Amino acid sequence: MSFSTTTAGLRLAAFVAAPVLALTVACGGDGTGTEGHGAIADAPPAKTEPSGDGSTGKEGTPSAKPAGKSAFYDAQVAFVQCMRAKGGYPEYPDPKLSGHLDWSKVNELGSQPGRNQGIKAGKNNVCLPELQASMAAEPKRDQQKSYESMLAHAQCMRDNGVSRFTNPVMSGGNAIPGGDPDPGSPVIDPESPAYKKARETCASKLLDGLDGMQ
Repeated sequence: MSFSTTTAGLRLAAFVAAPVLALTVACGGDGTGTEGHGAIADAPPAKTEPSGDGSTGKEGTPSAKPAGKSAFYDAQVAFVQCMRAKGGYPEYPDPKLSGHLDWSKVNELGSQPGRNQGIKAGKNNVCLPELQASMAAEPKRDQQKSYESMLAHAQCMRDNGVSRFTNPVMSGGNAIPGGDPDPGSPVIDPESPAYKKARETCASKLLDGLDGMQ
């Protein structure tokens, strides 16, 4: 709860209190469709066929709840509604049918001038309760696979010029994301051309839902 690629590299720990990170690593991260931004709150979903990544053919019009994940999906819908109504992002993208946010679209929104601050949990963290609830509702991940995915991504980032990008670690059976060595006082510039290019190059290393964590 990856800003095009500007804030995806920042861990949720930089935006949310420590207990939220514990929820994050036990779960994952995840939005789609910057178009049709009123779809969740105002209009019935369009009957579109889901694509291979779990999203629909039309942006912003999820067609159905994912089987077995309705609680997570509903929690993400509540988070998105908060971000639109109170968080300062009326066009915040819909969640995928998987329940995860599409961080490429969230990142694109956050990359607009003056729109990066608050992209994770709304202005002044007004949507933090909804963010925490969505994290708590997310189906548990295979932490070893998450760790291996984030490790491959971190190595790729360093290989592509972001030399200070840190590795994830395993702690208490959970995969803790890597990234900026000091999220509270970032030393990696996510606006730099080198960082953006590395993010694009290494995006495929991350499993669905992990792109907003590291």
